[in-house]
Amino acid sequence: QVQLVESGGGLVQPGGSLRLSCAASGSIFSIYAMNWYRQAPGKERELVATITSGDSTNYADSVKGRFTVSRGNARNTLFLEMNSLKPEDTAAYYCVARTRGSIDYWGQGTQVTVSS
Repeated sequence: QVQLVESGGGLVQPGGSLRLSCAASGSIFSIYAMNWYRQAPGKERELVATITSGDSTNYADSVKGRFTVSRGNARNTLFLEMNSLKPEDTAAYYCVARTRGSIDYWGQGTQVTVSS
């Protein structure tokens, strides 16, 4: 079992920045990749960013060049640095850990609202 707790969401003006954090605990040795998803009301869930155990990263086209996914030194913390935020980035953001057995564990989510 893996437990995930996100933090760092909030209200920010267009063009602003936020840093989301995700603290992982439990069987973190079993994690192969960690992902950030988001879902806005009335829209489909979107995979925003991925980082693997080998630190390979991948991003949705909608956030490339603006968002950066990284791990903490202890590797049990995941970050999402979000810059140049747009109103269309408004969504609930979820941290998801995928294990080598292809099991996904989800955090409870943190709300990001981009509005003037």
